[in-house]
Amino acid sequence: MGLTDIDSFVAHWCAAWNAHDVETVLAHFHDDALFASPFGRLVIEGSDGIFRGKAEIRRYWQTALAMVPDLHFEVVRYCVGVDAIVIEYRNQRGVVVDEVLIFDGDRIRQGYGTYPPEILPHS
Repeated sequence: MGLTDIDSFVAHWCAAWNAHDVETVLAHFHDDALFASPFGRLVIEGSDGIFRGKAEIRRYWQTALAMVPDLHFEVVRYCVGVDAIVIEYRNQRGVVVDEVLIFDGDRIRQGYGTYPPEILPHS
């Protein structure tokens, strides 16, 4: 992982989400990155919840933000691996969720939104 200041990255990530600034969040991703979320199937009709490339990720996040205009994250903690960061945060509903970010150099190659089983959408 090419990040040298992980504290700053996590703070910047959270601030961008709280500002609903999708473009700033996307700047951390490779152009051909993948992002997966079990809620993607609800947000983008016909989706499998896996979004490939910045254009698809942007569409998912912009649509989701329109559906959740009060979205707000508070970082609870984060964990660091060899090429990964897991950011645990409390959302605007008080639910603790995690984002798993897999890096290739200093940019994200894959991201995964993960949630407690009791709030997952049922297919």
